[in-house]
Amino acid sequence: MKKSSTLTTTTSMPTSPTLSTQTLSASKISLTSSRCGSTAGSVCGSAGSGSGRSACQSPVRPGSGCVDALKAKREEIEIETVLEKAKFYTSVCLGTTAILSVFTFLFLIPFVVDPAISTIIADYDPVPVTCIVIDHIYAEGIKNCSWSSCREGCTSSLTKCHQLFVNYTRIPFSEWERNPRDLDTVNWDVSYTKFLINSEGCGYPPTTNCSVFARQYGFSHIGEPFPCYYSRAYPEVVIGRYSWENNLYHLILSLIIPNVLFAISIGVLSYWYCPCCEKACNKSSRVYAEKFPTKEEIVNCMKCNTEKSLSLNVF
Repeated sequence: MKKSSTLTTTTSMPTSPTLSTQTLSASKISLTSSRCGSTAGSVCGSAGSGSGRSACQSPVRPGSGCVDALKAKREEIEIETVLEKAKFYTSVCLGTTAILSVFTFLFLIPFVVDPAISTIIADYDPVPVTCIVIDHIYAEGIKNCSWSSCREGCTSSLTKCHQLFVNYTRIPFSEWERNPRDLDTVNWDVSYTKFLINSEGCGYPPTTNCSVFARQYGFSHIGEPFPCYYSRAYPEVVIGRYSWENNLYHLILSLIIPNVLFAISIGVLSYWYCPCCEKACNKSSRVYAEKFPTKEEIVNCMKCNTEKSLSLNVF
């Protein structure tokens, strides 16, 4: 009786605080399943939709799933790295484009946008009328050049200037060429008014050359009829070059191109880096419960990995 009691007491008390052999083996199995279970589950998930149970019941070599998983993980990391680099360089290009678009638009405002709008407001008659130069003054010095019919550079100071004065009649120049009239008998609509090369009275080489302009209309050509354009809003304004199509074309290009590039660049950058835009654009229509796998999917994947199911049964 004493021996039996002694045996009972010894079996009831643990001999040492260390883990048992069964517990250690179970922990090893669980670690192995945690490393390789994701690979088996993905294989089962992809095969289960196409071939059913046959794919899940196929034998798997021990350790081969882990190697495949590592290779797949490395490939995913490399792809993510390439995508991150591409996103970074694209973001730099988009940011540079947005900044350059702003500066380009600010540069175009005084040189293209403002003159084009002024030309539209002046409302020039698209049909050229008949003009004659009656006076040509050439002056030098800032004090003597308060204005100029032609200026090379719209921001440069006037040190030399050609001042041309004209008379014009609203008779179309095409009609004047068919039926010339005596200049002394013509009833001029506006007399002795300033004549400008264009609506701004200035330009940049090579399209604007004031020496050629002066030789074309002044000096020995005084008194010869030529086509010109007058403003219907300001009748005293007369210019030598005008085209409604070109004016509208340059205005639209200068307004659309910089603003569209700026809007696209800022829109893409906001979508990538603005948390509010990303949440608003990536709203999921799925129900909360649909984001988790179903019971059948879990059971099918558990059948593929016997080691994982064994570790779960042990615990």
